Formats: sequence, C-alpha cells, structure tokens
Amino acid sequence: QVQRVESGGGLFQPGGSLRLSCAASARTLRAYDMAWYRQAPGKQREFVAGINTVGRTNYEGSLKDRLTISRDNDNNTLKLQMNSMKTDDTPNYFCNVGCSFAKCRPVGSWGQGNPVTVSS
Repeated sequence: QVQRVESGGGLFQPGGSLRLSCAASARTLRAYDMAWYRQAPGKQREFVAGINTVGRTNYEGSLKDRLTISRDNDNNTLKLQMNSMKTDDTPNYFCNVGCSFAKCRPVGSWGQGNPVTVSS
C-alpha cells in the first residue's frame, strides 16, 4: 500500500487558481512516476497530469495550458496548479503512483480524493 495524503481542495471562484498537494514518503517520490486524476459524479475518472521520476511531465490535452505539475522533493510532495478555473473543473481530484501518462494503470489504491468546487 503506497500511502498518500491529498490536500488543497475546496471552493474556488471561476478564474481562480487551484493548488493541490499530495504528500508521500521520500521513497515513494523517488521510486514512482506519479499523476493527478479527477472524476466528476457519474463520469469516469480521467487523467489530468503526470510526472515521471526524472521530472518529465505530461498533461491532458485540453487542460495543459492551465496546468503545472511538479515534485517538491524537499517536502516529499507532488503538486498540481491549475489556473483560470472553470465550473467544469469541479470534480474530485486524486493522486496516484505508477504512471505519468494517460494510458497506464496506476498501482496505488484510490482514496477519497480531494473535492473541488468552482462556483461564483
């Protein structure tokens, strides 16, 4: 079981910025590619952004202009920043390990996720 703790969700206004964090052990950050996903109610979970162990990033095409994924190795944290938020960005956000691109099955279990609501 690869432990992660997600934080940073909440209520945001359209046009605002989201900053999510996923805390994990130093070993996890060193050993695994990591990614962010999101899932809206009644829809399939979708890949948002990934980063491999050497820092190469991948982004979902329609979102990439608004996203930055990064690793903070000093604090053992995976981060995601999303700018210019829209109401469609409302779903639940998850981090997972083992993948840095979309067509890949993560190896970690899925937690509760990090709810995000975009509303004026």
